[in-house]
Amino acid sequence: MPAQDPATQRGGRTLDPWYDNYARRTSGLTVSEVRALFAVASRPEVVSLAGGSPFVSALPEELVRGAFDRMMREHGADALQYGGGQGIPQLRERILELMALAGISGASADDVVTTTGSQHAIDLVTKLFINPGDVILLETPSYVGALGTFKSYEADVRHVDMDEEGLNLEALEEAIRRARAEGKAVKFLYTIPNYNNPTGVTMSAARRREVLDLCIREGVLIVEDDPYGLLYFDEPSPKAIRSLDEEHVLYLGSFSKILSPGVRVGFVLAPHGIREKLILAVESSILSPSTLNQWLVTEYLEGSDWQAQIDTFRHTYRERRDAMMAALEEHLPQLSWTVPKGGFFTWVQLPETLDSKQMLPLATKELVAYTPGTGFYADGRGHDKIRLSFSLPAPERIRLGVRRLANVINDELEMIETFGGFQKPAEDDNRFASAPPDLV
Repeated sequence: MPAQDPATQRGGRTLDPWYDNYARRTSGLTVSEVRALFAVASRPEVVSLAGGSPFVSALPEELVRGAFDRMMREHGADALQYGGGQGIPQLRERILELMALAGISGASADDVVTTTGSQHAIDLVTKLFINPGDVILLETPSYVGALGTFKSYEADVRHVDMDEEGLNLEALEEAIRRARAEGKAVKFLYTIPNYNNPTGVTMSAARRREVLDLCIREGVLIVEDDPYGLLYFDEPSPKAIRSLDEEHVLYLGSFSKILSPGVRVGFVLAPHGIREKLILAVESSILSPSTLNQWLVTEYLEGSDWQAQIDTFRHTYRERRDAMMAALEEHLPQLSWTVPKGGFFTWVQLPETLDSKQMLPLATKELVAYTPGTGFYADGRGHDKIRLSFSLPAPERIRLGVRRLANVINDELEMIETFGGFQKPAEDDNRFASAPPDLV
């Protein structure tokens, strides 16, 4: 029998008797550092600057209730029935209006596939294209949920460096060249060009054109993930990469950030051939996305001023971004961070002597939570970086959280300077009993 993973044993007892029966690819199914934080960050006394949860309280209850009532009154029987794998045509037509705001024109509703959130879309695309060992290129750092999916399909995930304009073109070209020199198939480039998760960096318009031209020349598909694109603060982000080319780009979108993550509705705009494969993949895994949720989103888009509601979200997140920037400047002026022009996140550079993952229990002791940088890399980097989210807490809570975080960081720097080592929590400290094992 294969050797038992020690992580599945406790006191000589196997925790999972089916361990040796799992498929090899399940080795890539690990708890993400973001999800692991929820047990701690959800405690009311903790200021969570960790998860990227939208501020759904800014969505008037009557808008959702009105959409639900209209849905049940006018489409109740259809909403409660099975649907097709591509999604209902009424919603796909409305999605075209949404994508037009990203500069995408001339698209057809026939080439839109509705999904159960954009995370589902990432999974479908990976399932379609990746054989074990195939290469996926993506930004350094990148979205933890995508990394988990790519690992679960045994992809060879390779990071490409970024600069202030987004993906570094020379680094991207070199990554493609190196992978092919090794005999590897480079299947696609995954990118979040607008207000990147976790860095908040936006790819410039010029860089989008250059990245697209390079990928067309090299025969590399682009998977453009755009959950935050409409949540700009002062001026719209550059047009989507998909607006520049129809055949070499898959465009992924979601209603999680501009409506609610609870509706679990996303979509993919795909070239015709890929669209057909995506529909088959949806039908083979879930039969169809939730018809009820699709009709709810459709009624919301048709019966409310949803663009005005997005404006409300923008104002809310801009105010919170400003609070975060001011608090960092006041309490941690010795550090550096990104200044996002939209979205939910800023990316903070710590001194190299600090380890963001080891420091997290100390931060939760001080009643503040963040996401360690290591969760956003496939290769173990990021110990000296943290992601801070400003989307959910009120401005005064953000300021409180940053002040608490500054106390932790400054105390640890002083401890290292004085004793030359990192202060770990005492072994008998039970204040983290509710935290997942990998947080303590």
